[in-house]
Amino acid sequence: MSSLVFNGSFITEKNTGIGVVSKDLANSLSVEKITTLIPKDIGMRGDIYIPNNLSPGQGFKSHFRRLYWLQKVVPKIMKNLKADYFFSPLLEAPLFTDIKSIVLAHDLIPLRYPSSSFLTLYHLIYIPLILKQSKIILCNSISTANDLNTFYKVPRHKLYPIKLGFNNKKYYPIKKNREKFFLIIGRHNPYKNLTRIIQAFALAKINDYKLVFVGSFDKRHTPNLFKIIDQLNLRHLCVWKGWIDDYEKLLLLNECQALIIASLWEGFGLPALEAMACGTPVIASARGALPEVIGQYGYFVNPFNIQSIASAMNEVINDKECFEKALQEGPARASAFNWYDTAKSIEKIIDEID
Repeated sequence: MSSLVFNGSFITEKNTGIGVVSKDLANSLSVEKITTLIPKDIGMRGDIYIPNNLSPGQGFKSHFRRLYWLQKVVPKIMKNLKADYFFSPLLEAPLFTDIKSIVLAHDLIPLRYPSSSFLTLYHLIYIPLILKQSKIILCNSISTANDLNTFYKVPRHKLYPIKLGFNNKKYYPIKKNREKFFLIIGRHNPYKNLTRIIQAFALAKINDYKLVFVGSFDKRHTPNLFKIIDQLNLRHLCVWKGWIDDYEKLLLLNECQALIIASLWEGFGLPALEAMACGTPVIASARGALPEVIGQYGYFVNPFNIQSIASAMNEVINDKECFEKALQEGPARASAFNWYDTAKSIEKIIDEID
């Protein structure tokens, strides 16, 4: 395998999404041939440590600092190490250089649901340059590969869909009594469809159950969600948590009636995979990559149809065999997604390109 420099700048002490993928992927690639760039003081091995202020938790300023670092510092690191490839677990890499980049695409939500934000401009201006220059474009699903071809006209021969993984040492079935709540994991962004989930919960008329929301509060969107639950008189039935650690997530996934991931679109859907690994029912959107991830396992819904989501909640509650079925089928399905296979697939792609 060729030598790699891995961009671990998204790894933090409180990982979500790309941070989780970055950390687990870095730990799975052949360590003899990879140099990992990670922030200082996060409790993970790094061959080269980089400033902590490049991490996503620092806001927009950190994005600009990271882009500057990618353009000015990374090429020097690559030259000193005589590395063959720069591997970034997201669509970021040095531009206007002869560096051979490998990037991993996750989703194109800012283009599907554009807004007047930095991320939309980022996807309209910066991302096309990255896609054009990159040697290999890995995609976390066939759905994402299709989007790259549709939105950016990236040639199919540059796109390599791969299966991501999950950490089976962190997510697995445990003997816990199922409690009367549905679990929602994710940001409070509009595409996560939380408004319709709340409305569906009210429509389902299951007032002895609760909704538990796990995800960072967002001053742009969270207040509106609070207004909706107050209008529907659901404040006492909604529990709002911020970021939680892996152990608390394990407990919640093993205690809930089902995970609800009724997003308008998902490029992959890691929480659905973690729920399957725990033998937990999943109420999932029929759009995006979720059908690729969970197959026939879930209760699929039309995310634009409130009645569809409400009906799925009642179906889970009334299905007396759903937990036994989920325990039999979920971990087996999840086992097809593991980081060892992901790393070997990537290494094979690199070897074939070389």
